[in-house]
Order: sequence, then structure tokens, then C-alpha cells
Amino acid sequence: MNEIVEFVTFLSKERNDSPHTVKAYERDLGAFAAFCQDYYGGPWSWAGVDRLAVRGFLAAEQRRGLAKRSVARALSALRTFYRFLNATRGLEVNPARAARTPKLGRTLPTYLDRAEMEMLFAEAEQRAAAGGFREARDLAMLEMFYSSGMRLSELAGLSDPDVDVVSDQVKVRGKGKKERIVPIGRHAATALRRYVRQRDRLLAANGASTRAVFVNGRGKRITPRGIQLAMKRLFGALARSKELHVHALRHSFATHLLDAGADLRSVQELLGHASLGTTQVYTHTSVERLKKVYHRAHPRA
Repeated sequence: MNEIVEFVTFLSKERNDSPHTVKAYERDLGAFAAFCQDYYGGPWSWAGVDRLAVRGFLAAEQRRGLAKRSVARALSALRTFYRFLNATRGLEVNPARAARTPKLGRTLPTYLDRAEMEMLFAEAEQRAAAGGFREARDLAMLEMFYSSGMRLSELAGLSDPDVDVVSDQVKVRGKGKKERIVPIGRHAATALRRYVRQRDRLLAANGASTRAVFVNGRGKRITPRGIQLAMKRLFGALARSKELHVHALRHSFATHLLDAGADLRSVQELLGHASLGTTQVYTHTSVERLKKVYHRAHPRA
């Protein structure tokens, strides 16, 4: 439908939403259009959709086994789409406005405690000292993740002009193509310099050329999947390696900053969160950790 095509173009070109969000919204609206075709049993229009149809669609999605978070996203897509129709077509109805958003259970993020991080770095440093290009790269990636709190896609997308090792800072392109500057620590900068020397030798030997900071053994930009596998190899040194994923490093970065007294607004900016509420989940993590310490240590807990 033309309206959906125009809306998707608007999200991508004007709102600069992430490709993931654009695809998800397009998929949700396509599913809703298909539902309406069956629901009304004949011709229908966006202006004629009522709130009962929206509620029926959301219920059908849940029966289909869609997670509450995905159903909530579908509702958000509909609300945004109708606001778009209002602005571009003068459509005054928004049947999605009255629909109730599914209540989401907030899960605490998985993170590594300081002892686990020290063990992880000890393993990565030992491998880098005994190994070659791959081990040096993996240590540099680990340092960058924990030092900056960047996302997987952000690290994979880094190019040489984004990194300033003189000022120890990195320009990161986050969700919605928003840019932010994040500092990196001394250890991360040192590991990065050592890796870049090995990378440049690899590129020269292969006759390759790239702007990518992190590359694979063939000198091509490493994929997000390649980064995940590299971090999984390092996580293997920890007892609970099976439950750990790359995002745990971002969660650890935020949790350890807040534990050490960093203010929430600063952590929000470092993480690139649009909403302070998204960052607040890490305060719950810190409180839960303190509760465990309290119950273990207090004689009358």
C-alpha cells in the first residue's frame, strides 16, 4: 500500500530511524493490513479502522505467540503511522491511541561483576601476549566494549577517522544514526594501538585497503557475527560463559560506573540512550546487588 511505502521512506530518510526499526515497523503494518483484509471481509480504508480492529489485531498477534515486547512495538508502529497520516493526509482518527500497551515485565540486564571482568581481561591479555593478529584484535575489541559501553553494531561500524587515540575518544554512530563522542580508557587506547600495528602489517601483506578499524583475517571489515564469536571465545574462560553475550559488556560498563558513583545523566549520555528511563534499569541492578550483599552480611537480615 502506498501509505506504508511513504511512511517507511519517512522513517528512513527524515526521521533517520535505524534500519532494524524501519523493517520492524514495515513488517508490523503489513501484518495489520493483512489482518484488516480478513477482519472487514472486503474493501477497507485506514480512516475506517476502529479501535476494536486494533485490539483484535493485537490479540491475534499474542495468540500467534508474539512476545509482549513485539506486540507493544506493533502498537507503537500503528500509533506512529496514524500520526504520520494525520500530518500528511489530514486524517484525524487514530484508533491505536486508545489501545492499551501490554505490560512488560522489566528484566534486569546480565552483567559481569568486577572479579569476572578481571578474569576475562587476564585471559584476553594472556592470549594476546602469546598469540598474533586475532588475539591482539580480540583484546582490543574487549577493551573498547568495556571502556566505552558501545553497542555491537557501533563497534562493528567504526572506521579509522572515528578514533582519536591522541585525545582517547571515539565518535560512535548509534541508533537512528545519532552520533556521540565517548571517551576510552588508557588500557583500551594501548590495546588499540598494538592491534592497529598488527592490522596494518596484515593489510600490507594482503595488499588490502580498508577504513574499518576492526577487520577479519582477510583484511575485510569484521561482521557483527564475527565479533560475537570472538567474544564468545573469551567468555569461555568464565564459569557461566553459556549465559553471556556481547551486550553483557555494555551492561557491565553501565553497572560498574553507577556502582562507583557516576550520575545517571552522564551514564545516559555515554550509552546514547534517548530516554533516562532506559538507563534507570541499571540502578535496579545496583540495588539488587546491594540487597544480596546486605542479606549475606547483616546479622539480622
